[in-house]
Amino acid sequence: MLHLFAYSDLNHSLFVFLALFFVLFYEAINGFHDTANAVSTLIYTRALPSNIAVITSGIFNFLGVIFGGLTVAYAIVHLLPNELLLNSTSNQALAMIFSILLASIIWNLSTWYFCLPASSSHSLIGAIIGIGLTHAITTDTSLIHALNIPKMTNIFMSLVLSPIIGLIIAGSLVFLLRYYANNINKKLHRLHMTPLEREKVDGKRKPPFLIRTALILSSIGVSYAHGANDGQKGIGLIMLVLIGILPSAFLINLNSNQYEIITTKNAINNLEKYYLKHHEHIADHSNHNKIINTSICSTYLYDFKKNIKKTKTLLNNVLDYNVLNTQKKIELRHLLLYFSDSIDQIINTDHISLQEKYFLLNNKQDILKTIEYAPIWIILIVAIALSMGTMIGWKRIVITIGEKIGKKRMTYAQAMSAQITASCSIGIASYTGIPVSTTHILASSVAGTMLIDGDGIQINTIKNIILAWLLTLPVSIFLSSFLYWIILSFI
Repeated sequence: MLHLFAYSDLNHSLFVFLALFFVLFYEAINGFHDTANAVSTLIYTRALPSNIAVITSGIFNFLGVIFGGLTVAYAIVHLLPNELLLNSTSNQALAMIFSILLASIIWNLSTWYFCLPASSSHSLIGAIIGIGLTHAITTDTSLIHALNIPKMTNIFMSLVLSPIIGLIIAGSLVFLLRYYANNINKKLHRLHMTPLEREKVDGKRKPPFLIRTALILSSIGVSYAHGANDGQKGIGLIMLVLIGILPSAFLINLNSNQYEIITTKNAINNLEKYYLKHHEHIADHSNHNKIINTSICSTYLYDFKKNIKKTKTLLNNVLDYNVLNTQKKIELRHLLLYFSDSIDQIINTDHISLQEKYFLLNNKQDILKTIEYAPIWIILIVAIALSMGTMIGWKRIVITIGEKIGKKRMTYAQAMSAQITASCSIGIASYTGIPVSTTHILASSVAGTMLIDGDGIQINTIKNIILAWLLTLPVSIFLSSFLYWIILSFI
């Protein structure tokens, strides 16, 4: 880790250190802000004591970061267009990074203080949007090119739809459990007890063994999925810091081995063969629908082949630090991202088969091996920050989730349904590269179970959660824009 400070002078090294500190601070806040999503159901169903529940959550958050992959991390990195990230001066890059981090931290701490289950993902994405828009305005460039619109559209859709899906799925699960207990196996009626009802009827404080086991396992699933999704955001932020501030060292993976380089070259060869075979269909579709991205090179066959050749040459020099200077690293990154974007756009053409789509997506993963990476030390420090944050400051949001969403205490069935929905939804999102809000999915899942069971919800709490949900994006955009403008004025 310490070797990265060798790339800059003392002042620059200090800024790099501060940027990394702010990222880890953001992850720690994320940990205690979102811990309630995993432990509130355990605590309020008495499945585990609060201290054991929080420690367990911290451990599985850690494991989620370690094994969660990097797809969400680079969804965050690619929100800022490649041209904006790489064409900025060192001071501009510093201003961008600090503005994004400070805006996210300020909003997360504010909502935590007021016990509001707001989304860390929303605040981070809003901060990135604010930077892109402000940069476009201050440099008098196109607002359209200030943001990666396709990536942003996908993320917006996931952030909007995921709470609705969570509400519907969790509500459906608790309905099925109610139907099963009432009509098929009446011995499971205890599933629909609250802990107080269980104590009154059976004289026992803890849930029945199988129900307790299911509650603990589903909570572990939420913690692991949260680590995999939100931990990747921290990894993406650190890579954003390092690519922006120290591009010569982190634009591409200088530790790529021969196998990885050969894999990437083979994927480029496969793409070339596919393009040569289908270029007429692709070009024809491109002329009508502008499917192929032409921001880097023409879609004509000659230019495509020329860029293929150039990419192979640059890949051959990845292991030679003296041959591959910063400008060539930027060029290689542009080309690999171009081919990746081309694959995304080709698979939307009408003539492509499911087999071809699978083939192209596999090659896309191999093409990005050289630039979508994270050193192990980054993954470890993010995992530690998130898990340590998980173990502090969790009580404020736990009370909101556990006591203030429904008019009655949670039943075992409601807790299980909400947790199973959240863990599956967030887990799928993590491995498909979609940043989602853990907070919103679980809060909406809890609300869905309460509505289906007819227990009712506390309208004021729901109004506050929705208000925070609606305000997070515009406030984060404003905060990061304002901070970016202020910081640029002083550097």
